Amino acid sequence: MFNDYMLEIGSHLSTIRELHEFGAQRAEQLGRDSVYDFSIGNPSVPVPEGVREAILALACDKDSVAVHSYTSSQGSKEARSAIAKGIKSRFGTDISEDLIYMTCGASAGLAISINALCEAGDEFVLCAPYFPEYAVYVRSAGGKSVTVPFEPNFDIDLAALESVVTPRTKAVVINSPNNPSGKVYSRELIMKLSRILTRKSEEIGRPIFVIADEPYRELVYGDAEVPYMMNFYPHCLVCYSYSKTLSLPGERIGYIAVSPDAYKAHELYSAILGAGRALGYVCAPSLFQKVVAMCEGQKPDIQTYRENGSLLYNGLTEIGYECVHPDGAFYLFVKAPGGDSKEFSSRARNLGVLIVPGDDFAACGYCRVAYCVEKSVIQRALPLFKEIFESYSL
Repeated sequence: MFNDYMLEIGSHLSTIRELHEFGAQRAEQLGRDSVYDFSIGNPSVPVPEGVREAILALACDKDSVAVHSYTSSQGSKEARSAIAKGIKSRFGTDISEDLIYMTCGASAGLAISINALCEAGDEFVLCAPYFPEYAVYVRSAGGKSVTVPFEPNFDIDLAALESVVTPRTKAVVINSPNNPSGKVYSRELIMKLSRILTRKSEEIGRPIFVIADEPYRELVYGDAEVPYMMNFYPHCLVCYSYSKTLSLPGERIGYIAVSPDAYKAHELYSAILGAGRALGYVCAPSLFQKVVAMCEGQKPDIQTYRENGSLLYNGLTEIGYECVHPDGAFYLFVKAPGGDSKEFSSRARNLGVLIVPGDDFAACGYCRVAYCVEKSVIQRALPLFKEIFESYSL
């Protein structure tokens, strides 16, 4: 009667969403102070002032028909041109606006990109730890996911990656800064990955693509550098979102950029247009395309995230937890006492502390703690984290 897979994924929330919904229900029943919600990556800093002003100006524009009208399916020329200029200015990549496709955030960009590439029997390599929805997008496109493990320092295990590449491999999906670990892949690692994929592409007689998921690109700390994948490997698509950069997660605005050096780049772009059409994406939100055109290049104030990350990391390591020091994003990956991340998450949940088991990210034994919250939430939660930690020695 129904599509079995769609029924399966629609009948059960993702663990992240389930925890977030539990937190909302608990807050309604017991009060907000009873919940310490570290489950979801919802930015906790205000939109930049220039973005706020742009939204207000557009919302008050007397020509409301023009503001809210459909754009072309690939997005307005104004927004795509601003993005192409921004990419060239920041990374030196000379990309045309005709290789930019506006999307409803990075998630839509990923789903569209995978559908554009996927043919029957294709495999997509997912580098653990990875956002769980990657596997959903691959399966719904008719492909197969192949998971590559991570190194002890949370780099990609390149030897394992090379070993799983076959003639069926269509693309490798990478995410840096990484959700959930906060790891930023170094220039050296990206260069090695590019050499492996170049060699493997030559062996199988066709290109292996890279889909670079970059919603956290601007959220980096210290001297961490996020290499721009197009500058290292030609057969590349970049999926970007303004959700984190401009604190606009609910507005669903982002883009796909196709490398001008990719194999049959303009045909690939046409396949992206076709996939967007087939998936029902008429066009990205027109109001926020205009915001992007006006505000491209604006940066977030990451001081709050930097302070929160340090407070949480220092607080948990002082208690005795083992944590991955984040280079970027706004997540702390914490090793579960006792090794069972679901048990750890369950004990925390009983106290109203909501953290996501790493099992969903192909990283059993760890839990993700999103520190894009008010600082007071972290301060009040640390004694509870200590109580949870000490419960393992009872």
